[in-house]
Amino acid sequence: MSGKGKQPFDGKSFAARLPTRPGVYLMRDEGGEPLYVGKARNLRKRVASYFDARPKIERIMRMVARIRQIEVSLTRTEGEALLLENEWIKSLRPRYNILLRDDKSYPWIALSTDHPFPRIAFHRGARDSGKRYFGPYPSAGSVRESINLIQKLFRIRNCEDSYFAHRNRPCLQHQIRRCTAPCVGLVGQGSYAEQVSDAILFLQGKNQAVLTRLISRMEQASRALEFEAAALYRDQIGTLKQMQAQQFVSGRQADIDFVALAQEQGQSCVQVVSVRGGRNLGQRSHFPTQAENCPAEEVMEAFLGQYYQARQPPAQIVLSHAPQNPELLASVFSQSAERKVSLQAHPRGDRRKMLELATGNARQSLKMRLASKANMTSQFEALQGLLNLDEPPASVECFDISHTAGRQAVGACVVFDGNGPVKSRYRRYNLKGIEPGDDYAAMRQVLSRRYGRMQAEEGTLPGLVLIDGGKGQLRQAEDVFAELGLTGIPVIGIAKGRGRRAGEEDWVTAAPYRALHPGPESPASHLVQQIRDEAHRFAITGHRGRRQKAATRSTLELIPGIGPRRRRALLNHFGGLQGVSKAGVEELSSVPGINRLLAEEIFRALH
Repeated sequence: MSGKGKQPFDGKSFAARLPTRPGVYLMRDEGGEPLYVGKARNLRKRVASYFDARPKIERIMRMVARIRQIEVSLTRTEGEALLLENEWIKSLRPRYNILLRDDKSYPWIALSTDHPFPRIAFHRGARDSGKRYFGPYPSAGSVRESINLIQKLFRIRNCEDSYFAHRNRPCLQHQIRRCTAPCVGLVGQGSYAEQVSDAILFLQGKNQAVLTRLISRMEQASRALEFEAAALYRDQIGTLKQMQAQQFVSGRQADIDFVALAQEQGQSCVQVVSVRGGRNLGQRSHFPTQAENCPAEEVMEAFLGQYYQARQPPAQIVLSHAPQNPELLASVFSQSAERKVSLQAHPRGDRRKMLELATGNARQSLKMRLASKANMTSQFEALQGLLNLDEPPASVECFDISHTAGRQAVGACVVFDGNGPVKSRYRRYNLKGIEPGDDYAAMRQVLSRRYGRMQAEEGTLPGLVLIDGGKGQLRQAEDVFAELGLTGIPVIGIAKGRGRRAGEEDWVTAAPYRALHPGPESPASHLVQQIRDEAHRFAITGHRGRRQKAATRSTLELIPGIGPRRRRALLNHFGGLQGVSKAGVEELSSVPGINRLLAEEIFRALH
């Protein structure tokens, strides 16, 4: 159901037509942009409350004045409405909702269950159906620490499948007792499956079940006079008990999250401390956007709904502030986790001490962010004054090119706004069709691809563009902007100055060309240094990845007619690229799918 129309929007009559059932409502402005998403137990009553005569805070008044359309979706229960509300908020990111930044950067532990001898590995990004995932973890460090502990306890391999498939002797991991070397048959599939099963129980926090298993195996090995195996189980038991003793400070609870909220100067910081299986996995600070001057209970409810939308909540969640609807959240979380989940806002004893620590850390993180934001604001204002801009740029984009002797060239674009780097808008470009070492053509291609697409998609243009280079690179930017019909965007070239020292860079403005030397003491210079260094880091990281991929790329991939299936057949038949290289034409043509002509082509390419 929706209501449309030009000014004014008659909210009262629209609300009167709504049912009294639970549901979700979406408010849009005149251009169709989402303003706000909300849930309601009674849609008619909730939507009507925005248009009655009762006084409202300034933020709500501004929002209501912009409403030109409302869409609603009915649900069976208020719990379903809560879930749908958070899905809409995440996908639409409305202007007036409190938003939790996307959690794509969270790391996970992945177990490759589609392999006879599963591998444990660090994982970010999209999921694979052939793997089982544990997490997310608060930081990359906590994932690596957990993987290290699992290898030490259960000796699960962490090598790539391609490395595993071509081993003919145990590697260093086996020698330091971090792997049982299934690659060379030193452990059977059944025994390795037991190791994996123990590791899964450990990752699920079922440490006592793991201990019971290990003790039983140790006793069986002793009765069978297999004393070496019994000693290994004894060492595992000792390590696990030691780890449990070290983690006792985290509390007796197996799975618990401490969620602490701090507010200052209208800004909010939420810190989550995660304890799983009695182990403190670490903490992470979150800074919800569009939460300026919102009440603590509203921020807490918005955070919890969005945070646990993509992750399974633990059995207990301890909170510094009670949300607006704790019973509803607990009910939805329990349904999602298929077990009881409780919310506790006023803990006592050890939980209270842990929560106070988390709250103190949240306050400290917020103070540091506010100080950084104030410094960033002053730097943007200094940049405005130095360049004689009408206002501080809303965003700055910086471009850099990285290559080795002109090869595997990668262009990078980084974006900064008043809050710092906006990594979701970073872009890398693998450059093609340019002469090696032609930096001007490389810069031209990057700028054309960036702003050609942005113009086609009607994206938001930056307030300032920085080019890593001198007048030559700057002219490329001017030509691209002229071709695309983009005007009014200030462009600055940043060239290395005397002695290549930081702060001594030479700035060149677009025509009429004017040289600027802010010097190392200028706040504007500090800002540009930070942005250019980030662009350089982002570019060189992409270049190294491309160079590494080219270095490790199989020669077979360059041979016409050799696709993934034939390449796999050759490698499996001869045990790797070295075996393929040693084979003659007759041997190559004996591989299924390889005829004599193709075998001759392969032989020529490899010799």
